[in-house]
Amino acid sequence: MPSNTIIPTRMELTRLKGKLRTAQRGYKLLKDKRDELMKQFLDTVREMRRLREEVETELMRVHNSFTVAAARMGAKELEQALLFPKQTVQLTQSSKNIMSVNVPIYHFHAKTENDTDIFPYGFAETTGELDTAVTALNQVFRKMLKLAEIEKAAQLMAEEIEKTRRRVNALEYVVIPDTQETIRYITMKLDENDRSTTTRLMKVKDMLIKQVLEEKKSTTKEVIEAFATGERQV
Repeated sequence: MPSNTIIPTRMELTRLKGKLRTAQRGYKLLKDKRDELMKQFLDTVREMRRLREEVETELMRVHNSFTVAAARMGAKELEQALLFPKQTVQLTQSSKNIMSVNVPIYHFHAKTENDTDIFPYGFAETTGELDTAVTALNQVFRKMLKLAEIEKAAQLMAEEIEKTRRRVNALEYVVIPDTQETIRYITMKLDENDRSTTTRLMKVKDMLIKQVLEEKKSTTKEVIEAFATGERQV
């Protein structure tokens, strides 16, 4: 129902029609954005599930290797072998834009790019299972970082999808219908005013015509009377 504060004028009608066009264009753009975000989100979720399964499988393999190495070497010897790490890692972050959503990109930088330069112990007093565990752990680190990146992107896209969905619903079910209803109300009022104006003009016209006819009739009567009076005098 239109607000009582709405003034039914042609200027207000023009303004509301412009507002309606803008709202309809915004609705279409936001709906397209929401649909594309949903597509990107679903692709991201599928990639996240696949990568999570890989990471969990590899972490289980790492855990088993460390368990076997601890059983063969002893927990204390294993702790001493890994006490002083040889490799250092630095993480940096950049971002990319996906449908106006800035998602993070994590970069993994090792001190050296040589994958064999990761063992902080000598090979004489350690087992092959420990080498396997350290190597597998080094490889799974990069996938864990990628998994964190994808999960964060999925979270940000989900939040943006929810905000876009609320805006689309507000336009579709509130702004556009209310504006259309107000336009119909103003149009109806203006049409009613036009009909009232036309009716008044027709009444005024009838009154003027009646007045002119009466004046003509009176003038004709006077002329006839004057003519008759002149004949009698002659």
